[in-house]
Amino acid sequence: MRLAGHHALITGGGTGIGAAIARALADEGAALTLVGRRRAPLEAMAAELPNAAIAIADVTDRAAVDRAFAEARAAHGPVTILVANAGAADSAPFAKIDAEAWRRAMAVNLDAVFHCCQAALPDLKGASAGRIVTIASTAGLKGYAYTAAYTAAKHGAVGLMRALAAELSNTGVAVNAICPGFTDTDLVAAAAVQIQVKTGRSVDDARDELARLNPGGRLIKPEEVAAKVLWFCLPEQQSVTGEAIVIDGSDA
Repeated sequence: MRLAGHHALITGGGTGIGAAIARALADEGAALTLVGRRRAPLEAMAAELPNAAIAIADVTDRAAVDRAFAEARAAHGPVTILVANAGAADSAPFAKIDAEAWRRAMAVNLDAVFHCCQAALPDLKGASAGRIVTIASTAGLKGYAYTAAYTAAKHGAVGLMRALAAELSNTGVAVNAICPGFTDTDLVAAAAVQIQVKTGRSVDDARDELARLNPGGRLIKPEEVAAKVLWFCLPEQQSVTGEAIVIDGSDA
């Protein structure tokens, strides 16, 4: 139980990558607070775990984030691990992205990371081994067509991680990011449906096309991402900070 005594707050913790991360950290003894907008998946996930609380919040709203952290502290004490996982991806040609869509992408994929990192920082700096792990994307390191807003926001999330890692280098807080390729989650399922609607191709063909965008030619499993999050959070990784780790199947 290598994370016994730790309290991990995971945004978007009810489904997909967030749920896989919750299982991995719980298996190592961490107490959890799962944060998200939808109560039902959070409650279902928490019911599977030995020591999990939930907090309902829109992480793009700073007041809601602050309330969620207060609820988390009331349940399990100070937050020692923050996993900023919540995100959303829309697809459109750059010329058709309006200001509202641009702002929405920034709010959920970048502003939410800012809000959660600031809310967690006093607790993390007081911990013996505080951790921030941002779930970014390979879109945070390179460009993809028809995802300009998402790509820009994820680049921002990676940049924020690097700035925090530098600023907190003399503390006990390590800050890192994981950049998955296309992963077998509801986001990819929704993207496949979008491709079907726009092109008339089958959903299976669309999923295969997205998988081929990963160097390994396959969709990443959420559990692969969760395993790397766990690795970052282990006490012996204290000196690993400022890293953006790619998980895209290229080692397959």
